[in-house]
Amino acid sequence: MVNQEGGVQAIYQAALDQGRFEIQRCNDCGDAIFFPRELCPGCGSGDLSWFSPSGKGTVYAVTTVRRKPEAGGDYNVSLIDLEENVRLMSRIENTAPEEVKIGMSVKARVAVNEGHGLLVFHAMEGAAQ
Repeated sequence: MVNQEGGVQAIYQAALDQGRFEIQRCNDCGDAIFFPRELCPGCGSGDLSWFSPSGKGTVYAVTTVRRKPEAGGDYNVSLIDLEENVRLMSRIENTAPEEVKIGMSVKARVAVNEGHGLLVFHAMEGAAQ
């Protein structure tokens, strides 16, 4: 599926635009892969397929981006470790930036606005520390 116009990043974004979160898996070594790639970084295979991960993860690192209220206010930028053993960058939406903590349990959600999908996370109930 990697030879479509725009490459693997376009395939990933098209899934998000349709409200789906998908990552790749190597069909040779079995590793989950993120960010989208043409070849497996573990074994070099080009035999990759797309699948929907659990979306469950843990905050590995977090920082707060400060903005004036008229510019939208503060927001967090977080590194999330998914259960599938990949790390990605996103934000936690249902928690105040200063309340997002390392080790917090989170769940992925695709927010679609005007046809454009964006991967965000929500703290799981009872996850605030």
